[in-house]
Amino acid sequence: MREGVIEVSPGRFRETFGRYYEDFVVGHIYEHRPGRTITDTDNVWFTLLTMNTHPAHFDYEFAKKTEFEKPLICSPLTVALMVGMSVSDLSQKAVANLGWDNIKMTHPMFPGDTLYAESEVIEKRESSSRPEQGIVTVKTIGKNQHGTVVCTFNRTMLIWKRGFGPADD
Repeated sequence: MREGVIEVSPGRFRETFGRYYEDFVVGHIYEHRPGRTITDTDNVWFTLLTMNTHPAHFDYEFAKKTEFEKPLICSPLTVALMVGMSVSDLSQKAVANLGWDNIKMTHPMFPGDTLYAESEVIEKRESSSRPEQGIVTVKTIGKNQHGTVVCTFNRTMLIWKRGFGPADD
């Protein structure tokens, strides 16, 4: 049987995602796939949804007058996509996100760029107040299609231990 699949009854299979606390190893790196090409529509919709009215994201004539000469992808969209891309690897079995730290936007993204992400486990510890859960911190790096780092951040999550939580249903 392939990893990520469990047999729930004879001849019936269910795909599984995520890692339990015990599955995380400090120093391991998880490449999150597939990548995601960010379109102009994605960018404009995100700016509208979040009420980000900076014209550098959706006004082509304004953007032509900037140093980039074209619209920029809204930075929180890049972060949101990186988090989303990592869910099946990192937080599918999370109780909660505890926070993001050290968010850095290191290179601009533009409509048509493709984003890839990977996360390295940098710390893990048992929860002192929740014996059925543990705390995992990762550093996530986003790169564009050329391999240029565009964003980095640390993310801390509360993760179920094996045998606990709703993910075993």
